[in-house]
Amino acid sequence: MPANLTFDALQAAVDAGEIDTVLTCIVDMQGRLMGKRFHARHFVDGGYEETHGCNYLLATDLEMATVQGYKATSWEAGYGDYVHKPDLSTLRLVPWLPGTAMVMCDVLDHHTHAEIPHSPRTVLKTQVARAKALGFDVMMATELEFMLFTESYDTLNDRGYTGLQTLSRYNIDYSILGTTKEEGMMRALRNGLYGAGIPVENSKGEAEAGQEEINIKYSDAMDTADMHVIVKNAVKEIAHSHGLAATFMAKYATDRAGSSSHIHQSLWQDGKPAFLDKDAPHGMSALMRSYVAGLLRHADATTAFLAPYINSYKRFTTGMFAPTKAVWSTDNRTAGYRVCGEGTKGVRIECRVGGADLNPYLAMAAQLAAGLDGIENGLELEPELSGDMYGHEGIREVPKTLRAAAEALAGSEMLRKAFGPDVVDHYHHAALWEIAENDRVVTDWDVKRGFERA
Repeated sequence: MPANLTFDALQAAVDAGEIDTVLTCIVDMQGRLMGKRFHARHFVDGGYEETHGCNYLLATDLEMATVQGYKATSWEAGYGDYVHKPDLSTLRLVPWLPGTAMVMCDVLDHHTHAEIPHSPRTVLKTQVARAKALGFDVMMATELEFMLFTESYDTLNDRGYTGLQTLSRYNIDYSILGTTKEEGMMRALRNGLYGAGIPVENSKGEAEAGQEEINIKYSDAMDTADMHVIVKNAVKEIAHSHGLAATFMAKYATDRAGSSSHIHQSLWQDGKPAFLDKDAPHGMSALMRSYVAGLLRHADATTAFLAPYINSYKRFTTGMFAPTKAVWSTDNRTAGYRVCGEGTKGVRIECRVGGADLNPYLAMAAQLAAGLDGIENGLELEPELSGDMYGHEGIREVPKTLRAAAEALAGSEMLRKAFGPDVVDHYHHAALWEIAENDRVVTDWDVKRGFERA
């Protein structure tokens, strides 16, 4: 689905005094929106052509630290600029911010105007183009879960994120009464997103106290990734406007279930579902079987893009609906990869490994690269497993740590071929930095466990 604002309509809204601000947004390594707030008049009078931003925006960590060791940028290289090139097809209203529109930007080299290979949008674009060259359109959707808390970000920050109280006090999974209590926030979110041209299907309570899920209609892969990052930003902004806080951490508390971002994926050809063969088992075409075989063969290598932080791996806990086994099954929520829509035109594969903290462009690109490798090499799909995967022994497991996932990423010839070695090295370096930061920091757990007893 295209965004809901043309450039001509934006000009008319600016002339009428209805829009005074345009956000120009790139996506950073963490999947966050970064950019500038343009006065709308300057934007429509010429600012729409391009703007610039420091190249460190694609080389920082969660805390915006200028991490050293990247080939692409450094203190020695002077931290120059990249071009932020507005993609005017993504212009949309931002109803929850007065008088505001926004546009997604591609990241280009300042001198050559070539796209920066490790820019998340470029990484996904490249894989979508690869699929297109094979004759396929890529359709995807993400399911985003998050936690809502009763106090603001500033209050929680000043208190050191202690005494966290979820908005709901109990599990409100599918509960109408429970979600009614959160409707002030969630109704504003649904309507705001819909007004921004994002086709919201529904929201629902999820299976943990204070947890919500928002579902957006499936679309082409690039549109889905763009909508995903806008949804995350909107949740935080609208929560802030209500005096609340939301987190997309994969796991915010030891005794709580984590938050996921399942990725639904399928290929279409000439307007028809290429994954469907009604005469085949489960309605899975030979093409789909090879695609899923690729996902499984490269499951270890792609996990670093599905679970990018140390915290991400604490979500993979038996009995809390996060998978621990990278195997496939039909309509089975204990498997890492679940076949949905069996025997219908909506047949697809759902990757359940990813947490809500993933960068959708990178995660989706990695999934697509693995699936296309399966197709190109005619991989045979292993037998389906059934039952409780948590209890299965001797089957492929989801990597247990970022350290293991990073090692698999670095050693993946498939991803080096698909993304380019420099891109793989860039994100491998990001994972190593995350690991090093975790290794050096003394945590509350360390102190509580060892202060007296050690």
